[in-house]
Amino acid sequence: MIIAVTGCNGRVGRRVVLFALKEGHTVVGIDSADAAVDLIKDEPGFSFRQADLKDYDATEEALTGCEAVVQLAGAPHPKDWKTSTHHTNVVITWNILRAAAELGINRISQASSVNVLRGVFSVEPKFDYFPIDEDHPCLPDEPYGLSKLVAEMQADTIIRRYPSMRVASIRLHWSVPSRSDAFRRDYAKSKGDLWSYVQHDSGAEAFLRGVTSSEEKWAGHERFFIAAPRVAVPDDEGWLELKKRYFPDVPIREGWVESKKGNFFDCSKAERLLEWVHHDYA
Repeated sequence: MIIAVTGCNGRVGRRVVLFALKEGHTVVGIDSADAAVDLIKDEPGFSFRQADLKDYDATEEALTGCEAVVQLAGAPHPKDWKTSTHHTNVVITWNILRAAAELGINRISQASSVNVLRGVFSVEPKFDYFPIDEDHPCLPDEPYGLSKLVAEMQADTIIRRYPSMRVASIRLHWSVPSRSDAFRRDYAKSKGDLWSYVQHDSGAEAFLRGVTSSEEKWAGHERFFIAAPRVAVPDDEGWLELKKRYFPDVPIREGWVESKKGNFFDCSKAERLLEWVHHDYA
């Protein structure tokens, strides 16, 4: 499959490029920079296209000839907390979706975020229950989370008009090389992201599964939380202890404690539909 990876020079994008190449796909990397970063630029099966994806015509041209898109381009955090992040992410995502529709590209994975919740960038985190699944309310109070929620609404919209398309919104957690890289020292400061993470190659695999998973399992637009199955704190500080200390009044869904799972996120939908299971790749 010829897969376009937008934002290919980014921290997550370059891992998706390498993972897709490893699985035998041809990758077209697209970025606003003049060239691809050293890690990926000389890889067999990889080519690079420079494009300003805030420009629709440039976006359509950059995606021409591709069979699937992994959309990672955009601002990765709130930046100025005013307009820049929101406008950049919303415009780029719509351009990708609309251009894919015009070009007949029916398989798309797009970068959403756990921050569609009221989490780490919020004034104060707020959660209705644990573990969090895709039915949890999404009520961000900041521009980054809002831009990702709008991107999901855009996917709903494009699917209504182009029902042959399939979009996976990957609600990725903090992508790091290893669990130890995600260890928190200040538990109180980190409570907004629930002390979680995703190993960066495992996160890359989730994006790839969004465009390669079986058409028999799902259609339309689906959202997927992607996080490791245990919190990134020393083993003597389990998720239940953290929950009792920082979120004592948030209810726990029936059966979760008995299941012996060790995290605040329920990623079973990704396992069921994408056949994705988190791995701490070396």
